[in-house]
Amino acid sequence: MKIKEIIDALEIFAPLPLQDGFDNAGLQVGLTDVEATGALLCLDVTEDIVEEAINQGINLIISHHPLMFRSYKSITGKDYTERCIMNAIRNEIVIYSMHTNLDNAPNGVNYKIAEKIGLKNVKVLNPKEYMQQESGCDNSMAEWLTAGAGAIGELEEPMTETEFLKHVKKTFESGCVKHTKLTGRLVEKVAICGGAGAFLMEKAVKEHADAFVTGEIKYHDYFYYEDEILAAEIGHYESEQYTKEIIRDVLKSKFPTLRIELTRINTNPIKYL
Repeated sequence: MKIKEIIDALEIFAPLPLQDGFDNAGLQVGLTDVEATGALLCLDVTEDIVEEAINQGINLIISHHPLMFRSYKSITGKDYTERCIMNAIRNEIVIYSMHTNLDNAPNGVNYKIAEKIGLKNVKVLNPKEYMQQESGCDNSMAEWLTAGAGAIGELEEPMTETEFLKHVKKTFESGCVKHTKLTGRLVEKVAICGGAGAFLMEKAVKEHADAFVTGEIKYHDYFYYEDEILAAEIGHYESEQYTKEIIRDVLKSKFPTLRIELTRINTNPIKYL
């Protein structure tokens, strides 16, 4: 199949209009009217990731985080982003990213996090409706679906806060879990948001969640809700590492003969002592 067919399938699952205004999801580098030799799935595009694709003879990299967030007036290889662009073009590799559109999509990033934690009755934390329309169809064939940021659900059995924090730390292999002070309550209702999701903490409190799990929380955000909720910060990379599995499953269902590889490279730039 051609790369553009793969991209079309991905954009049906996570339409680009679902991305946030600051984002740059979608095609990053390359021409899509070529046959795909395989797809390499990753969280971040780095020079090592591009080399991995080259070494495996794969001409499509699909990442969660976009390679490019800002505009460029020149491409000279002065930083890793520009070197990735140059090397990808030189080796005819297409780079495509699914970022906040995949965060906000039904059964997207936050549903995967909920699955890993073991939540049931999962729904969108901050919902919005969008119209899904099959390519080439008129609006009469469109369907209104619910999407949005974050997710909220319930544990199968309540846990103490310490048990819950240890469970999350082990599940996401976090080098460190930072959290607010313990409230002394059991954890049953859990709100989550992959990546930098502290903006949803107020919504989690309003939904009466016992705990809120995200990848990043700013220092002052730890003060705002006092003992109203247990907030846990597990690391940006750690919270989104299973995004590759979502993309893999979409591709497997649509293109069973496509070669799909999950990167073997840990691209987390944050190290723990």
